[in-house]
Amino acid sequence: MVSIKKDLIPKSNGNRPGYAMNPDFITIHNTSNTDKGADAKMHANYVKQPDTAVSWHFTVDDSEIYQHLPLNENGWHAGDGTNGTGNRKSIGIEICENADGDFDKAVKNAQWLIKKLMKDYHIPLDRVVPHKKWSGKNCPDRLLNSWESFKKGITGSDDSANKAPKIYPLPSGIIKLTTPYTKGEKVTQVQRALAAAYFYPDKHAKNDGIDGIYGPKTANAVKRFQTMNGLQADGIYGPKTKDKLEAVLS
Repeated sequence: MVSIKKDLIPKSNGNRPGYAMNPDFITIHNTSNTDKGADAKMHANYVKQPDTAVSWHFTVDDSEIYQHLPLNENGWHAGDGTNGTGNRKSIGIEICENADGDFDKAVKNAQWLIKKLMKDYHIPLDRVVPHKKWSGKNCPDRLLNSWESFKKGITGSDDSANKAPKIYPLPSGIIKLTTPYTKGEKVTQVQRALAAAYFYPDKHAKNDGIDGIYGPKTANAVKRFQTMNGLQADGIYGPKTKDKLEAVLS
């Protein structure tokens, strides 16, 4: 666990826009500053300067995390415009790459922070994205070539390698949206597995919407999982979806 130091940009600064935000994404950046001393504290001082045009929520180095904006306010970090989803709906995280720091440790600290934010704000792993998604900029340049490995490090943190994997039994057969809705333990098993893979049946509901009812929200979660894993996106739980879920959770 890394301490988070809150050192907010003054409200009077132009780079603290103050638009209300309910974050749906987490956007990852590299600072692109390899100078010695270009750590999280230095960037905290930088974004507080009145003439700075950009802003983001956290800067992470190998020993500290600084928070620059409240998480219910947006920042200017994604490069997709005033009303862009990246700017208006995502938490921006900058990872330091200063020459006198340990970049690998900074990455691990960022992964710890991301996992915490995912849990706190019910953000699924498929919505942890690189800056490049929003503007096409080659950022985070030191992570793009190993992006999938970086994401695996998020869910595999907190010493999970030393723990036995949790088993999510999955039912056989087909479950789909019907009238009336299909209910029961088999549906609960599917919902638990989707939640474990960060495709929540309903990320805004109590217990992530795990209620044993195969309604529209669960069908939509199945459809999103299928889309992200190269399956036919029909919202129907069947053998191929079962096999892919088991592979992802293993």
